Amino acid sequence: MAALETVELEHLPATHTVLLALYRNVANTAFLQEQLLSRNADFEYAFVDASTVASRFQLLSAVYKAIAAEMAGSMRTPNVHSEVVVSLNSNNNISEAYRRYGVQPSTKDVVVVKVLISREGSPSSLSPEDVGKHLQTHVQGESVSCSDEELAKVTDWPKLRKYHKLNGLPWIEAIKDEKAKKNELEMLIISAMAMRGT
Repeated sequence: MAALETVELEHLPATHTVLLALYRNVANTAFLQEQLLSRNADFEYAFVDASTVASRFQLLSAVYKAIAAEMAGSMRTPNVHSEVVVSLNSNNNISEAYRRYGVQPSTKDVVVVKVLISREGSPSSLSPEDVGKHLQTHVQGESVSCSDEELAKVTDWPKLRKYHKLNGLPWIEAIKDEKAKKNELEMLIISAMAMRGT
């Protein structure tokens, strides 16, 4: 069974259940992207390139923002899962967000986000167990915990700094402690995501 985790997010109603998984060395990312592009309803997930995720906090900030947009009826993409991918971007360019943060044939490590939504009189037809089995069947990679420690092994900081325009900041470069520098960069990324207009 996949190492699928149910995540509790403050201020979200009980109607929304957030599931997270991380896969390393995924062999079939071209297939996963193909399912998304063909709008295969069985593959309604946020498949995120794990190299673009700085931390769980950044990831869950995007998830929260996407669910808030879904609940407010203000999504700019087809569903809450594509909204998660777009919410990782610090500008409003949707196609750029898909290209940068979504799964590509060259993606090696994948974060999977699934949001189960139960409406009044219409409970979600899927359980976390169903999702875990589906992922185990269709994602050809090593399932690991979606922890900050595991994410840190695959984060591509040069790419993230480029995407969020964080290169050439003298005060960042002046921070000698690598952990402190990454913490500052993470906060700048999350702030940029939060401030992006909806």
